[in-house]
Amino acid sequence: MNIPVKTTDASYEVHLGENILQEFCVQYKTALEKADQLVIITDEHVWTLHEEYVREHFAFPFKVYIVPNGEACKTFESYFAVQTFLLQQSCSRNSVLFALGGGAVGDLTGFVAATFMRGIPFYQIPTTILAHDSAVGGKTAINHPNGKNMIGAFYQPQAVIYDFHFLATLPAMEVRSGLAEVIKHALISNVEWVNEFFALPNIESIDKETLLQWIEKGIRVKANIVELDEKEQSFRKYLNFGHTYGHAIEATIGYGKITHGEAVMIGMIPALMLSEIHGNVEKGYAKKVYELAIRLGYNFGHVLNCPFKRLAEFMLKDKKTTNGELHFALLQEIGEPFVQVISMSDVLICDERLRKWIKEGM
Repeated sequence: MNIPVKTTDASYEVHLGENILQEFCVQYKTALEKADQLVIITDEHVWTLHEEYVREHFAFPFKVYIVPNGEACKTFESYFAVQTFLLQQSCSRNSVLFALGGGAVGDLTGFVAATFMRGIPFYQIPTTILAHDSAVGGKTAINHPNGKNMIGAFYQPQAVIYDFHFLATLPAMEVRSGLAEVIKHALISNVEWVNEFFALPNIESIDKETLLQWIEKGIRVKANIVELDEKEQSFRKYLNFGHTYGHAIEATIGYGKITHGEAVMIGMIPALMLSEIHGNVEKGYAKKVYELAIRLGYNFGHVLNCPFKRLAEFMLKDKKTTNGELHFALLQEIGEPFVQVISMSDVLICDERLRKWIKEGM
């Protein structure tokens, strides 16, 4: 199955299917044969699990560079180390990179590709559910101690190869992390789809076929929005639903100490509370989604380890903040997102309500 992505700067396809890596090599044979070097950037965990499959099904000679696992790879040091490796291997403007891993590896590899010799081609080969979101759309970045994804570029891949083979080894923590972005895509696009999640008794009850259908729908939501607004001037800001507060949680706790998806799930609750105030979302909907998240095993206890003053500092440094004003992606109705300037006092009210729910459930 192929999903086209068309932007002002690029057109490419997201390829979805089981065991499609070899098929990809056949389809892109002409382009890959022109490259003087093929380099796979991955992390130790992914390479340990999938080296045999990749070596068996990737039809071209390649080199491998292994970066730290998870968000730990999105640092100046890792970025510099990958650039150094490419130079040491005599890579050129005719070289091609492959991001094999989760969202962090994809973000780092994309930024390296965007800046090595002013830009070389790269392909996304996501290995997590979360990366169904991050691999599509061309956002590339590394983190800074003062904020997440603060240094980066919009740089589209040549293609995204979403081989479901890689998902078989995902631990429950990664399934939960990826599912948060899937739920986000549902909330900003389709109320009937959201209702499918409310029917879940727990995360273990999700069968593979349903999960893959949800991933496909999520990619289509992302692709449609990216086509409308590649550089995040308007519509693409809707994809930040849950991210302003969520990124602040992530930064306060420390990158890699909480999964990105879990932080986004936490961040969606204050965003839904604000949607009840500033939009027409029915009262109590935020609590309903919070109870779903608890049922699915998300850990909201992290919030209690984050003083609001610290969260506020990070929110004010968020890329979506302009002239000290917080720009929150909210919902007018479920499936109808919009962007609203929000006061920090309103966020504080929601934060206090969330902390109260957490303490009541302990």
